Amino acid sequence: MKYFYGFLCLLGTALPYGAFVPWIFERGFNVVLLFDEASSSKISSFAWLDVVVSAVVLLGFIGVESKRIQLKNWWLPVVGTLTVGVSLGLPLFLLLRELHLEKQQVRPTQ
Repeated sequence: MKYFYGFLCLLGTALPYGAFVPWIFERGFNVVLLFDEASSSKISSFAWLDVVVSAVVLLGFIGVESKRIQLKNWWLPVVGTLTVGVSLGLPLFLLLRELHLEKQQVRPTQ
């Protein structure tokens, strides 16, 4: 699974930024225009609201699960979620969780 999660981290960064970076080059970093275009139709509003709710759920899950399993680098998927989105934050968290749990199985706690 760790290779699958790693691949999804790459894909989850490349696809959103593949659309966002050209938009920035064409329009500049115009936050007002970004929000106008993102909410320009009911379907785009639906998609953005879905992503926002998913991000909030993911941040809560990262917080609770990281504390439960004592994951040290919990902040990396938080930063990934806030800078790229759920498409990076979720697979990155699952990758870190998988690596952490794998290490715990190799080295049992005392």
